[in-house]
Amino acid sequence: MTTPATRRGLLLGALAMPFLAPALARAQEPNVRAPSHRRNISSFVTHRWQDHFATLGKGVIVADLTSRAVHFWSGDGLEYRIYPSSVPMSDELTRTGFTEVVRKRVGPDWTPTANMIARDPSLHYMPPGPDNPLGTHALYLTWPAYLIHGTQDTRKIGRPSSSGCVGLYNEHIEELYALAPIGTQVRLL
Repeated sequence: MTTPATRRGLLLGALAMPFLAPALARAQEPNVRAPSHRRNISSFVTHRWQDHFATLGKGVIVADLTSRAVHFWSGDGLEYRIYPSSVPMSDELTRTGFTEVVRKRVGPDWTPTANMIARDPSLHYMPPGPDNPLGTHALYLTWPAYLIHGTQDTRKIGRPSSSGCVGLYNEHIEELYALAPIGTQVRLL
């Protein structure tokens, strides 16, 4: 059964054309390739731990700075978690490569680095508490001043907003803190 065209339907179709035309044009281009990686609805890139590490060891973390997500696999391979994250504000503040968790702390205190103070002289030491920029839990890496930690400012998650660290919602870092033992392998990419 065919539905007759109505003025309302034609008007709505005409109004939608400026929004659909670019997508329709791209669909007709023969040389457009699909990306080499897959993204889910949240824009996280899917990863396999085997693409980054030879073994699971005590566990692995892949912090994907491009898709702003932290992936965790437990050492026995039974647990997999993915968390949205904040990422460094600029390429100059970004460090990538392999490291590992060397220390963990509930209620971390925070001391800004000399570079942070140069950018913002109002920064100062902060003891653990509700205003601390490291949130409720922190995983310290082999690189000095680089951490995976919580944040009290939830607006930072999903954005380039840190001075080099990877930030998570406090409830997510609390979960990751419990899952990731010292010695967990980490890759920031």
